Amino acid sequence: MLTPHHSATEPQRAWWRFYQWLFWRRLSQMLVLLLFLLGPWAGIWIIQGNLSASLILETLPMTDLLLFAQVVAAQGVPALQVALGVLLVVGVYGVLGGRFFCAWVCPVNMVTDLASWLRRRMGITKGWRGSRSIRFGVLVLVLLLAAGSGTLLWEWINPVALLHRGVIFGLWLGLLVVLGIFFFDLLVSPHGWCGRLCPTGAAYSLLSHVSLLRVDAARREVCTDCRECYKVCPEPQVIDLPLRGAERGIGPTITDVQCTNCGRCIDVCPEDVYQFAFHLPNKSRVAL
Repeated sequence: MLTPHHSATEPQRAWWRFYQWLFWRRLSQMLVLLLFLLGPWAGIWIIQGNLSASLILETLPMTDLLLFAQVVAAQGVPALQVALGVLLVVGVYGVLGGRFFCAWVCPVNMVTDLASWLRRRMGITKGWRGSRSIRFGVLVLVLLLAAGSGTLLWEWINPVALLHRGVIFGLWLGLLVVLGIFFFDLLVSPHGWCGRLCPTGAAYSLLSHVSLLRVDAARREVCTDCRECYKVCPEPQVIDLPLRGAERGIGPTITDVQCTNCGRCIDVCPEDVYQFAFHLPNKSRVAL
């Protein structure tokens, strides 16, 4: 069976081979959402709260990195539970990569991925491509608003929280914001929200400086420059140096903090150039 992006002259690849990491990502996102839904819908309280702040089995706190930063900006010293919750989150995403949250947990990613897929299907190539550093400006603005107001103003319009509350508690008015993001990505800017504006992604990207899980262009010497990886990558600028930098002595590991570890480059590459690998402190590597 031919994969959607490959011609008849290219090697035939099984459906599973082309979509395996995308499948696991969607399963991860749906399972996280289901765990939150089980409480209000079925009375099974495995996780209480939402992705901003939650409590697992009424014992283990988890606090979103951006929420924690807002609490500190607005109120100073945070509550012990909030501090413990962010330590757990930092530990997990410090290993997996900060923007692992964006690709594997955040429900808004499913919305923006759908918009990206529709753009490709509809042949929409033009759009606003502002600097990807804008999201750090938005992040600073969110913290300044918290400090100036003494409240967590961003959480009232945070699309991640709005989508969660909308699905879990039926607050559908908030989903209009998420719908707006969908049309923004579809008609105005490719990967515009996640790639250029989202302060949550900006905050989590800071953890990627120390993450152990990376994507390697381990077989870059066999690359045929088909550019399938560039077409599906939400942050295509992270690919170029690891893929093409051998002559300049640049290693094959994608170390850019904006990489989401989504795995789509691994899926679509007909030459199996890419792989996931854990880069351990002793400089050894364990491929997945």
